[in-house]
Amino acid sequence: MPGEILDNEGRGDVSWSWPPIHPEGRKFGVIAIAISLVFLLLLDWEIVGWPLLALSGGVFAFFRDPERVVPQADNAIVAPADGLISLITETEPPTELTIDDGSDMPGLPEGPVIRVSIFMSVFDVHINRSPIPGAIRRLVYIPGKFMNADLDKASEENERQHILVDRGDGLLIGFTQIAGLVARRIVPFVKPGDTVAKGQRIGLIRFGSRVDVYLPAGTSPKVLLGQKVIAGETILADIGTQALLEGVSQ
Repeated sequence: MPGEILDNEGRGDVSWSWPPIHPEGRKFGVIAIAISLVFLLLLDWEIVGWPLLALSGGVFAFFRDPERVVPQADNAIVAPADGLISLITETEPPTELTIDDGSDMPGLPEGPVIRVSIFMSVFDVHINRSPIPGAIRRLVYIPGKFMNADLDKASEENERQHILVDRGDGLLIGFTQIAGLVARRIVPFVKPGDTVAKGQRIGLIRFGSRVDVYLPAGTSPKVLLGQKVIAGETILADIGTQALLEGVSQ
């Protein structure tokens, strides 16, 4: 299925399969299994071994990496992360994405824009994807704290990594991977200068975290506060489109 064209008229073939485990997580799962077997087979401590064995399955599940069908509409910005829309607010983009970094490549324009925050619990897929196609212009890592990623101030105080994607026609999208209370490492799959497709995997954050997306000026989100989104599939916004959307929690 990877790379296959699918549409809303039934074109393409699909079948269900177990999601693969990303290589970044396999070592953690193997280590967890090895420790559980030590308690079960060598120490005969079943009260510890069986829970650890169950935890091993949870570790593999955390690093699952399912295929996604990515909408290809030119103006569609797709969600870079699975999770809950936890914050929608107007704010200035991070300085790291707006200042002149000496590369002769423009950053985001200054001025308030809409920031959409996606909170990933330990039960969500943690592979992050590019919201638009283009070139990676900036990848800025900042060490910091490990507060609850659901808090607004986590955007400025937690360990984080800013990413700027340039579509090549003047459109720039900035987004930020933010480590959370349990997360201890942000793992990039790309570097400045790389070209990415919309929905392409660009990195992961281990064990619970958040991603902030800065929408272009004049664009409002197509998602609602409290909505669950899917990385690479859910359309977060249509560029240049503004409209009030309302939903009912039920």
